[in-house]
Amino acid sequence: MSYYQGNDLRLVSGGLKSPHRGKRKYELGGPFTAPTVGEQTLVRVERVRGGRLKLRVVKADHVNVVDPAGKVTKTKILGVERTPANLEYARRGIVIKGAIVKTQLGLVRISSRPGRDGTVNGVLVEESKS
Repeated sequence: MSYYQGNDLRLVSGGLKSPHRGKRKYELGGPFTAPTVGEQTLVRVERVRGGRLKLRVVKADHVNVVDPAGKVTKTKILGVERTPANLEYARRGIVIKGAIVKTQLGLVRISSRPGRDGTVNGVLVEESKS
């Protein structure tokens, strides 16, 4: 199944426009990668247009956390607290950019795009009390 990302053939009023050409290869997209919290990190490698490779996180178990001092620590993800983009993503445990995840260090906001970058990076928002 293809994911067409070009213009549709509808007017603002709902009427049909006549197409001046067909669909092009460069107007195709791909499905949304929904990286979830899992027991082991799983990264999928895909070939994209131009022959380059794109890494997609399918399951994530750790995050690279930057604390206010600038120190980077790799820590385990315990769960997804909330996601500003979609409440359903937090319920399903989907890790996307901007999501707040619970870790051993505290609450961390994800700053990378795991479905595109192939890594999960975040910034420490709130340290744990213990």
